[in-house]
Amino acid sequence: MSDSTTPPNNTQRPQLAVDFAGLSLRNPIMPASGTFGYGEEYTPFLDLDQIGAVVTKGLSLHPKAGNPTPRIAETTGGMLNAIGLQNIGVDAFIEQKLPFLERFSTPVIVNFFGNTADEYAQVAERLDAAPGVAALEMNISCPNVKHGGIVFGTDPKAASDVVSLVRSRVKKPLIVKLTPNVTDIRVTARAVEDAGADAISLINTLTGMAVDVKTRRPRLANQIGGLSGPGIKPVAVRMTHQVVQAVQVPVIGIGGISRAVDALEFLIVGASAVQVGTANFIDPNIMAQIVADLEAFCRDEGIADINELIGSLEL
Repeated sequence: MSDSTTPPNNTQRPQLAVDFAGLSLRNPIMPASGTFGYGEEYTPFLDLDQIGAVVTKGLSLHPKAGNPTPRIAETTGGMLNAIGLQNIGVDAFIEQKLPFLERFSTPVIVNFFGNTADEYAQVAERLDAAPGVAALEMNISCPNVKHGGIVFGTDPKAASDVVSLVRSRVKKPLIVKLTPNVTDIRVTARAVEDAGADAISLINTLTGMAVDVKTRRPRLANQIGGLSGPGIKPVAVRMTHQVVQAVQVPVIGIGGISRAVDALEFLIVGASAVQVGTANFIDPNIMAQIVADLEAFCRDEGIADINELIGSLEL
């Protein structure tokens, strides 16, 4: 007979693993593209086998130098960036960077972009053929140079067309990353889902500007840039909630996550995983801390499996 005074066994660790678009992730935490380099840069500070996935900075068909400096400016509650998608190009990434990432058991999600639909397709095909790439994340926040410079992601028809083309060329899971700079993000989300996206990630940065009041000049050489950080989190949570309600595919929530409680907001509104961006610049080990704090939260709340929290919003 058991002793009724024996305290309950709380030693069993909560389960943090999630299944996402065909990928098995040890936990729902991953970096946001553009804030984590190619992954190797953070390994002096963070064990890549502690996070759910690695997400690389965006890759283009050819190397890209990016915008002139200054191209980062701190703001209240966040930062502005106008890096200009600087990268070494898809071929150099596959040859020089991917072998290092293959040393780890963590899935590698590669972000990519193009200036034309054909460029998107060419980059995607090369990544799809690379054995070390688990999934592709398609950044459609780029101007279509063949159609007057309109951003792919702000025109549902353009978004649908380019996603459909890429979908026809690749077999690996295809995640489409949405821009928030639209009237109704649900329209774009449904368009890319219908075009074949396996998952959706959101939000990319909000368009912003900052001015140096002494020089009376923009603080970015590009004049405008992308706003990220804690200040955008309520907008990101709202848009994530709306998209989760509008589509059937899984969603990654992004925007202003710097603590476990931030990640939990996105999970509760229905995101299956989250990406941490600006916070990586402040603390390069922040994702490991968020994972530990998520586990502690689940343990303290008596939650055996983090999947119990996903989509648990009560209205």
